[in-house]
Amino acid sequence: MAGSTRAAHKAFLLINYTLLGAASACIFLTLSLRLAPSACGLLLVFLHALTAVFAAAGCSGSFTEGGAGRAHAAHTAGAVLTAIFQGAAALLAFTRTADFLAELRSYVREEDGEVILKLIGGLGTAIFVLEWAALALAFALRLDDDGGEEIDGEHCKSWASGYHV
Repeated sequence: MAGSTRAAHKAFLLINYTLLGAASACIFLTLSLRLAPSACGLLLVFLHALTAVFAAAGCSGSFTEGGAGRAHAAHTAGAVLTAIFQGAAALLAFTRTADFLAELRSYVREEDGEVILKLIGGLGTAIFVLEWAALALAFALRLDDDGGEEIDGEHCKSWASGYHV
């Protein structure tokens, strides 16, 4: 493993561990809003749990292995969707805090709920950015693992079958 690939792999793992921590913190913050009767609140907890699952799968290393094929494609699609939904939830938490809190039907005081929801929105924004960084690093690591061929002394990358447009 080359030096730049090793550094990229370490950065990928660091990002995934950070994602795992941020998603766990979002789960606990969301649960502190006491959202049990709300379907929207349960979906928000499920979104954070799904993000934690994808981050844990990224930490396992299966996300960047060369032979993963369909599992890699499914994991990438799932990670993209959770990133998009995390960004949307963070945007709602910041721009329409009172309306979003009313839809969640929280039992905490409104002032406390707004602070907790803004914390969740901040972590959601961080998750959104980190998820896209992890996806970019995973793509680069997977492309590097696919190898290439030597043509006239130059190492040329060949696109694997999963990367054709």
